[in-house]
Amino acid sequence: MDRNPSPPSSEAEEEGDAVGNTVYSKHWLFSILTRLIEVISPEKTEPPVGPEGIHTELDEEMENDICKVWDMSMDEDVALFLQEFNAPDIFMGVFAKSKCPRLTEICVGILGNMACFQDICMSISKDENLGQVLLQRLCDSDSPTLLETSRLLLTCLSQPEVANVWVERIRENPSVYDCVCFIMSSSTNVELLVKVGEMVDKLFDLDEELMLNWIKNGTCRSVGPSVDDSPEELPDFKIVPCILEAAKQVRSDNPEGLDVYMHILQLLTTVDEGIQAIVQAPDGGKETWSLLYDLVCHELCQPDDPPIIVQEQKTVLASILSVLSAMFASQTEQEYTKMRKSKSCFFFSYMPLIGSLIRILQYMESCGKRSVDNSKESEQQETEKADLNEEDFHLKILKDICCELLSNMLQELTKENTLEGLHQGHLNEQTCSCAFQNLLPLYFTSVESFLEVLREADQTLADNLEKRFPSLKVHV
Repeated sequence: MDRNPSPPSSEAEEEGDAVGNTVYSKHWLFSILTRLIEVISPEKTEPPVGPEGIHTELDEEMENDICKVWDMSMDEDVALFLQEFNAPDIFMGVFAKSKCPRLTEICVGILGNMACFQDICMSISKDENLGQVLLQRLCDSDSPTLLETSRLLLTCLSQPEVANVWVERIRENPSVYDCVCFIMSSSTNVELLVKVGEMVDKLFDLDEELMLNWIKNGTCRSVGPSVDDSPEELPDFKIVPCILEAAKQVRSDNPEGLDVYMHILQLLTTVDEGIQAIVQAPDGGKETWSLLYDLVCHELCQPDDPPIIVQEQKTVLASILSVLSAMFASQTEQEYTKMRKSKSCFFFSYMPLIGSLIRILQYMESCGKRSVDNSKESEQQETEKADLNEEDFHLKILKDICCELLSNMLQELTKENTLEGLHQGHLNEQTCSCAFQNLLPLYFTSVESFLEVLREADQTLADNLEKRFPSLKVHV
């Protein structure tokens, strides 16, 4: 029985049949594209149908062959061949006519591989019809298709030459917001959530106007995912709760994904509207604070971790502390002022967070000493020096954010809070010395204010700290 050859086919050495410098056969690839056209053409014998009359199955042999094309499309010569023979147009026909999720997923995946190459990416991106069709795939109900679509869009957004084309296209397509929020708030597929998060992170980083639009969005309903051709209304999404829901899903299984969603929250706090979207949520920002508080106090950079852990977690910690700092600074808002007077307020238990902030500073000091020791033992290669400098840069950012939040929190401590911290072990001569060492002289006023409160709670400790830091002696 005759069948199509399985690539790569080193035996098929007909002159001119190889795709570029590969061993793949042009004839074989062309035959697959032809069969793909036949799959979606009305004259083709209909494939098996599902219980509702929807064609959902793909012939096993066809699936195997098209998957081989998917793998092969990572090769630039193959990608260029597919582009030359109008594969993107064929895939558009698949998106328009096929009801088979697996076929749609594979075709989007092939396009995603092709988009990794700059010239092809530019061609795909400039095709307005294809661009709109691909954005519509974000409203698909099939998770694998959503994953490949997100990968494709992220690839295009990562190409500087065409990123603005996609940003503008997404800005003009309101359904993208709803579909992305729907995925973040309802999906349990961690891989999909991470990829969608990376796409949103890239979008917000590229375009503040789009981020502002999405922050203000959620006041109207749009057509969203549906298993059939009938429109389906989505809930009135707000961006912050959707981000939080996705972060909760990925936090245990994917540290990189958690890093992505924390960075999205940090980007929101770079504009006033974003901070307000967080703190003026129906719960007053309690859910956001509680999640970030729990991550810092009970999950990241813990007492039983080696100090070097701060190197691994520096970016996610910086994002989390940046958001907490922005939220804490907004406590002067009337709503927050009222909440702080209540024991149910999520700002009430200061001390575990202050203890965690000081521990982060202690770990950074330990890592800094180790770096100095290592540099004395051996000479660094130039590339290693560059990496070390970059590492130092990120740690400095973390330290700056950590010190700012710590100084603001120390200023708010009462005698009761301080006694609580002393009793729980968060405050002692070692931790206070570390805090003062890092906060002085920039945050002199905060340290001085805290020392006055500490004097009421533990005179001896205050006196010992004054001896260590003479500049803090109170002048009567």
